[in-house]
Amino acid sequence: MIAYLEGRVLKKEDDRIVLLVGQIGYEVFLPAVVQEKLAGKQVGDDVALYIYHHQTERQPKPVLIGFDRAIEKDFFSRFITVETIGPLKAAKALNLPVARIARAIEERDLATIKRLKGIGTRTAKKILATLEGKMGKFALIYETGQTEARPVEDFMLQVQEVLVSQLGHKRAEADKLIAAALKRKQGISSAEELFEEVYRGEREG
Repeated sequence: MIAYLEGRVLKKEDDRIVLLVGQIGYEVFLPAVVQEKLAGKQVGDDVALYIYHHQTERQPKPVLIGFDRAIEKDFFSRFITVETIGPLKAAKALNLPVARIARAIEERDLATIKRLKGIGTRTAKKILATLEGKMGKFALIYETGQTEARPVEDFMLQVQEVLVSQLGHKRAEADKLIAAALKRKQGISSAEELFEEVYRGEREG
């Protein structure tokens, strides 16, 4: 499975690029929010993308969807767990910032979810029913708009994995613990520091 690509832009289209990596050109679909961030990139420029690689028996042709942050890919992976939302439909739907979508889900803001491209009332309700309580970390990460200066997402995923796979927490519970720790203590700069703050809060709470 392809998880990450780094190369030169060979071709740009409305919703995708062809990325030349070595001697191979990869067609990568881009959600609207990613297209906006890469708008200044021209043919020949270097681009690095985290890749969601979709390929099944029913869909034998690989579909690659690109994101400029690992946490956006993680959000996308959860978003497509909603019934009737496949990878390409999800990519087209992400025409609002991830933080805004995540907050709308947590706040059960149906009107905002219906603003996503191709999402009607019925599907919007499914999104809320399926994902409410699971989007906290995505809203938190992007809330200040300062993620480049504070790349918390890299070690948040590490701590989440430990909480879920090694310590038996449910994923939604782990997300809440992490969000609370980051709210209590600003400027956390490592997975170890975040992990300690999570469990300090558990002991005191």
